[in-house]
Amino acid sequence: MALAFPFSAIVGQDEMKMALLIAAVDQGVGGVMVFGDRGTGKSTAVRALAALLPPMQRIAGCRYNSDPVRDEAFHRTLNNLAEDTPLEVEEAPVPVVDLPLGATEDRVVGALDLERALTQGEKAFEPGLLARAHRGFLYIDEVNLLEDHLVDLLLDVAASGENVVEREGLSVRHPAKFVLVGSGNPEEGELRPQLLDRFGLAVEVTTPKELQTRVEVVKRRDAFERDPKAFLSTWNEREAGEAQRIREARARVQDVEVPESVLNTVAKLCLTLGTDGLRGELTVIRAARSLAALEGDVEVDESHVRKVATMALRHRLRRDPLDESGSTVRVERAVAEVLGEVA
Repeated sequence: MALAFPFSAIVGQDEMKMALLIAAVDQGVGGVMVFGDRGTGKSTAVRALAALLPPMQRIAGCRYNSDPVRDEAFHRTLNNLAEDTPLEVEEAPVPVVDLPLGATEDRVVGALDLERALTQGEKAFEPGLLARAHRGFLYIDEVNLLEDHLVDLLLDVAASGENVVEREGLSVRHPAKFVLVGSGNPEEGELRPQLLDRFGLAVEVTTPKELQTRVEVVKRRDAFERDPKAFLSTWNEREAGEAQRIREARARVQDVEVPESVLNTVAKLCLTLGTDGLRGELTVIRAARSLAALEGDVEVDESHVRKVATMALRHRLRRDPLDESGSTVRVERAVAEVLGEVA
């Protein structure tokens, strides 16, 4: 298994790293969309984060990464197991599954297992990429170039948390809950609004402009490629600290309080920006709660809202023909108006 570059060794790209950490603490935030140049560490960051997360408990040998508690009924039904049959549990790394642009629908959702059908005369289901990504990350590079029928499919699964396949005499329904991470360059094509809205957070990454930052990125990447184990050993302590911070944040995130005053502030912010629906408010609150948990706070305050507002709202704005400002500038302007300038 290839070694992942350390998350804590990634230079810069602080907004992207914060968004991924927030999504790792609370999957309900809804995934992360990363806009920006090629070669800026997008896929590196996703794999690095997955390597940081504690191994997940799954039913041994299950090709659907079934949770021993939440997915027990599904697993027993799938395999015709009696209620009193003991289930063996194993540890497995959190999966990171790439969805290639050229993937067929069968490869994504699963299809008839032709080998078993031909050799044994049985109709059996061959799980697809969505089954492999369950409880992990589904990463789509150049998501804005994804074919429309796959976009529709992902919208359905993201909304329901289940993959339903009915074809060739098969009828299969299995859990498919994952953190959806997409990346793309807006200059190469726009993302469909329905899919963009399904990403909880949207961040922007750019090629570093500072000489020293570029040099440091090259030095660290070169050191990792020449001797991965030696490089990882120098970052072990910081990686362990980051992993511990994620574990502790997951344990306390549901206990973090959100005061009424913060709810009012977030609602006022979304009203000022004219966002459609209430998904913007809900995402800001969930992201702020996750950030508070990461920072060890017991209550969300305006500082947390200020840090997550842009990434939670920049992709939810209507186009304003009278305002030439980009979405990031518009959100920052509204934050300053509602929450005040940073002292």
